[in-house]
Amino acid sequence: MLYRSGWLAATTSVLTVACQSGETASSDSDVERASYGLGFEIGTNFQPTRQYLDLDALMRGIEDALEERELEPSFVDSIVAARRRVGEQVQMAQLQAQQELMEKNLAEGEAFLAENATREGVIVTESGLQYEVLTQGDGPRPTPDAQVKVHYRGTLIDGQEFDSSYDRGEPSQFAVNRVVAGFSEGLQLMPVGSHYRFYIPPAIGYGQQAAGSVIGPNSTLVFEVELQEIL
Repeated sequence: MLYRSGWLAATTSVLTVACQSGETASSDSDVERASYGLGFEIGTNFQPTRQYLDLDALMRGIEDALEERELEPSFVDSIVAARRRVGEQVQMAQLQAQQELMEKNLAEGEAFLAENATREGVIVTESGLQYEVLTQGDGPRPTPDAQVKVHYRGTLIDGQEFDSSYDRGEPSQFAVNRVVAGFSEGLQLMPVGSHYRFYIPPAIGYGQQAAGSVIGPNSTLVFEVELQEIL
């Protein structure tokens, strides 16, 4: 958030980043360092829309506010109108970028799945789920309302990892019907003791919604899954 409670909370993380970069401002006092940290925090929040920011005007606005200068009502009205117009420009640019990312992810995912479906051992279901059996267990298969214990690792098609119970050091437990449709379908194909790999198209994954900081809209997901137990 742009404003957190207290100077320390607002500056600690950004000062750590700045110190690591070796490019911190020269500061002789705690007030200077805290002020620099607050400025760095503000700049970090504005960075994604930097092209819509006039730094000189921003600094004049801060200075005028600190000096408690009064603004003419007509000038205030013009500021409100200008912020609205710029806000609309930012929103349109973000929507366009989101649309382009959706189309890019979808095209790349479709190409990946089309090629992957031709590999030996890859099975494609009616929903579009692709899976391959790494180890076939001999236990029962879970039902949609079953609780299961699994180890899993989730990545994008480029190998970028977004979740892993292995990294957490313990398997996860959840209801089969409480995960994305492709993962749920795949689990129901697995006898206990099995180790599968799922390839989940966005239509049975997160769809056009992003999830977390790694999974973008229309992302194809890859999961390596070990079904350990039905609880």
